[in-house]
Amino acid sequence: MEVEDAIKKAKNNNQGAYKFLLDTFWPYVYAFQLKRTANENDAEDITIQTFSKAFDKIHTYNTDYNFKTWLIAISKNLHIDLVRKQHTSVQTSDKSEQKTLVNIVDDAPTPEDHLIAQQNLASLLKVIRQLKPHYQEVLTLRYFKEFSYREISETLDEPMSNVKVKLMRAKKLLAQIINNNDF
Repeated sequence: MEVEDAIKKAKNNNQGAYKFLLDTFWPYVYAFQLKRTANENDAEDITIQTFSKAFDKIHTYNTDYNFKTWLIAISKNLHIDLVRKQHTSVQTSDKSEQKTLVNIVDDAPTPEDHLIAQQNLASLLKVIRQLKPHYQEVLTLRYFKEFSYREISETLDEPMSNVKVKLMRAKKLLAQIINNNDF
């Protein structure tokens, strides 16, 4: 399958085309993020977000541009957003050249936060149970047992690309259920 054909098929929601594009361009986007973040988990997470966003917005892709360049641009913007979120926790204000005031936000969870988190987790687990068992399993391994993609691949005895696609689909289905149920 050629990239142009795969893009056309992906615009028509062809799962095989999505898999082809993911397998073809994953190494480029992942390597780009690994270089920027110097952290395998962050690079994997941003790469997955990149493909998820790209596949959601595939109909907006302009064929005048290189698909890999489009993916890298999405990935770069996601990384910038992540860095901005991380920098909002520490705010600095320079009143004068001699005096610097640093406000550090106390984001330690309160007892109320713990209770809310437990209630949200219980609700989330109910929603996850609505998914097919293989989606439940991959979500559990990744987010509750904190397995790496490689560990999930070995546990499930599946190729890593299948694990990544399955996880992306599981998250998409989970989001749809949550949106439909006003979680």
